[in-house]
Amino acid sequence: MRTPGMAVFKQENVEDFYEIGEELGSGQFAIVKRCKEKSTGTAYAAKFIKKRQSRVSRRGVKREEIQREVDILQQIQHPNIVELHDVFENRTDVVLILELVSGGELFDFLARKESLSEEEATQFIKQILDGVQYLHSKRIAHFDLKPENIMLLDRSVPLPRIKIIDFGLAHKIEPGVDFKNIFGTPEFVAPEIVNYEQLGLEADMWSIGVITYIFLSGLSPFLGDTKQETLGNISAVDYDFDEEFFSNTSELAKSFIRQLLQKDTRKRMTIQDALNHPWIKPLNPRQAMEKRLSVVNLENFKKQYARRRWKLSFRIVALCNHLTRIMKKGQKLPEEDKRDCESDQEEEILKRRPRTRKRSSTS
Repeated sequence: MRTPGMAVFKQENVEDFYEIGEELGSGQFAIVKRCKEKSTGTAYAAKFIKKRQSRVSRRGVKREEIQREVDILQQIQHPNIVELHDVFENRTDVVLILELVSGGELFDFLARKESLSEEEATQFIKQILDGVQYLHSKRIAHFDLKPENIMLLDRSVPLPRIKIIDFGLAHKIEPGVDFKNIFGTPEFVAPEIVNYEQLGLEADMWSIGVITYIFLSGLSPFLGDTKQETLGNISAVDYDFDEEFFSNTSELAKSFIRQLLQKDTRKRMTIQDALNHPWIKPLNPRQAMEKRLSVVNLENFKKQYARRRWKLSFRIVALCNHLTRIMKKGQKLPEEDKRDCESDQEEEILKRRPRTRKRSSTS
């Protein structure tokens, strides 16, 4: 399945080879179902992606975007990344047969724990970093790292294995090629996405900083009451370490987050910098002890996690409401991005009004 070059989509009926079972999840243009390979009895997940039927249609995913996702999945094989097993295509759908990741979301697992030290926390963060290091070594940016895409292979073991999923936004970053786009989940996107600037692997590192901040405190560093407020907070890098929620957080952890949440991509840690940071890889016994004695704010984490149960679109979440600001700056958005913006709308199943932190500029 990982031969180089253009991906081959089998034109045969997927149900001739797999028994399709119950639905595991769904999004705007995709449904994931449990399945079993008839020839081996092995369980997998079948992701049915609805294809866009015409250039003017607003329903479904463009085939070239599905092709890009499959091409990327066929290039990667790592213990911390979901594996692609097979690909089928019919008139209306492309079906990806993926490794079955049955342990649920990492954050759901953490919300059930009674206590968690930073030493234990970094064992999970390290696995995320290992998966991202592999991607970045191949010049692949995920562009949609968020808690919903950090899953566990099996939660019944003492230290579950992390699996990074959903490569619908992933791109191969070609040196010297100009690449800008307006996409991602607003809460986790980097400033260069908000400001429609050149994109690269650095955007993933920002997202890891946001994930780590939430992991340790339950708070979301930039989340506002509206999407516009969230994007404004990101662009201004407006966050802090409120003592009420970070009183038991180590300075090493705060340093790790600060060096990721840098607006200037040249100052932001690379994946190798992050792996070598003393919070992940202590340089001496004192740093190791600091990490061991510091704890995750699980009480607030659980409280905030309960409010995070709303789900965003499974596919592209275009930051459409931000385009007016972009255009005012005199930057032109490609027609391709405009069409995406018109067709891929954000789904918020539950309206949310949790205040993540006190802010003097809002009531």
